[in-house]
Amino acid sequence: MSTTDNQTIQPTKKGSFLQENNKSLLFIAGAVVLLVLIYLWYQGVYLKGRAEEAASKMYKAEQFVGVDSLSNKAVKGEGGYPGLEQIAKEYDNTKSANLANLYLGGIYLRKGEYKQAIESLSKYSATGSPVADPLALGLLGDAYSELKDFKQAATYYKKAADKASKFTSPMFLKKLGLVNESQNDFKGAVEAYTKVKTQYPESAEAQLIDAYIARAQEKVK
Repeated sequence: MSTTDNQTIQPTKKGSFLQENNKSLLFIAGAVVLLVLIYLWYQGVYLKGRAEEAASKMYKAEQFVGVDSLSNKAVKGEGGYPGLEQIAKEYDNTKSANLANLYLGGIYLRKGEYKQAIESLSKYSATGSPVADPLALGLLGDAYSELKDFKQAATYYKKAADKASKFTSPMFLKKLGLVNESQNDFKGAVEAYTKVKTQYPESAEAQLIDAYIARAQEKVK
């Protein structure tokens, strides 16, 4: 019989793990509590304070947008007031920074700075707004369309149309049809145009959509 067989294996005492690791477990528990407290402070005090500060500075930037969105005042700021770029960068994780990214995307797009538009719009986080959320997606579609990346443009136009209201959805569907044609996806174009006709017959886009449907149908193989 081997030495091992002669040995009596002692069972582990109940609770020995807790006894032996008491200090480390207390340390872990303390660290978790500390992280929770830091998170609560970050959400309730730090972010709230930054949000209020950002909102007060955003007011002037929005005024600049209203006067002339293509001027550098809105983007860079003026007279001690920060522009949209600074607000988006310094006050990230606030509603004002999120909105600033949406504004910037639209401004860059109108200026023909399509890559910068995509960069800003990609930082926009959906808020549940039936106006802002589909607008951000549609603007991304416009930027990719201008860069001739029609596959990406189609993706964003479809998302925008799905989220948009009855007032803007037909516009995005029509754009989706156009970029589908640009990719020689004429079947997809017919589907998009047909949705405009059947789902939004009262829209401005629907009034001339038959011509678009006919043009795409002629090229369907």
